[in-house]
Amino acid sequence: MKQSLTRRRLLGAFGGAVAATAGCQAPGSPAESSAGDQATNADQSPSAGESTQPESAYTAVYEQVVDAVASIRVYTDAGSASQGSGFLVDGEHIVTNQHVVAGGSEVSVRFSDTGWRSVSVVGADVYSDLAVLRIDAPPAGVTPLSFVETEPPVGTEVVAIGNPFGLSGSVTAGIVSGVDRTLEGANNFSIADTVQTDAPVNPGNSGGPLVTLDGEVVGVINAGGGDNVAFAISAPLTQRVVPALITSGDYDHSYMGVGLRSVSPLVARANDLDPASGVYIDRVVEGGPSDGVLRGSSGTELVSETSVPVGGDVVRRLGDTPTPTRQALASFLALSTSPGDTIDVLVERDGAERTVELTLGSRPEP
Repeated sequence: MKQSLTRRRLLGAFGGAVAATAGCQAPGSPAESSAGDQATNADQSPSAGESTQPESAYTAVYEQVVDAVASIRVYTDAGSASQGSGFLVDGEHIVTNQHVVAGGSEVSVRFSDTGWRSVSVVGADVYSDLAVLRIDAPPAGVTPLSFVETEPPVGTEVVAIGNPFGLSGSVTAGIVSGVDRTLEGANNFSIADTVQTDAPVNPGNSGGPLVTLDGEVVGVINAGGGDNVAFAISAPLTQRVVPALITSGDYDHSYMGVGLRSVSPLVARANDLDPASGVYIDRVVEGGPSDGVLRGSSGTELVSETSVPVGGDVVRRLGDTPTPTRQALASFLALSTSPGDTIDVLVERDGAERTVELTLGSRPEP
């Protein structure tokens, strides 16, 4: 969701009006008092311009986090420009989305109290849509953001801070609407373990932090999928990928070498599956890690006038982790395995369960 600067110029005229209303506080009312109390305490009344309202929780987290959030501007050799957001994770590194910096020949960042500064891209990973930038002179006194230690429960209040439409330092609020989502990624692969939120996300927010009201990062904002639906790359996945990007510039994802399908009601009927859950192996990539270990579809059957694959393995468990859905399988691979690991795979084949050993490979280069 990086944004063209052309659109930014078109929306720039609205900046003044938006800025005037952006810093709202939660409503509050001063304590009631009698006329006598008012007279007695007149010398304690607030001076002109001093607010009597309690600080909003959103104001507090905004002030805690905003100085570590950066605007990012990317230029290409062709002369085009785009923009996004990012945030400091240590004294010299900024996390953002891979799609924000993709194709750029020059990248600059600006924090709330600095001018534009050139930065370098030290690593990027298309399969997680994460990238890391290095800044030689980060703003003084700014505390890098930290990540949540545990997955936030659905319903947790969160805020998104970034630069939608070039309006730097903007904040929107919502909740965690869902966890363990999968997003479509590059080369027909998926991005696992993403966080869904209803906090409004717009072009320019990409790469910014989605944080709890304690100021801890839940995820890296990645995309807005529609009204009240947006997504962020989860803190656990980000914490696996980013150190590798800093160290080596890339990250190797575990790879089974299969084409997967959910066990839908029709797939369950055609393959006599009970329970109707698990992950169906539709195809095995020739020469891949699963070749000769797992089995793909052997044909199709017509069910309710729909062609349905039959004969493939159904993955019930990876290691000790049940895989009732594709999301569960993808999250286990992304967060609990590495290329070269050998894992036990419990499959249902020809109506019986069996366990096979699978040595994972690395996803092919994009």
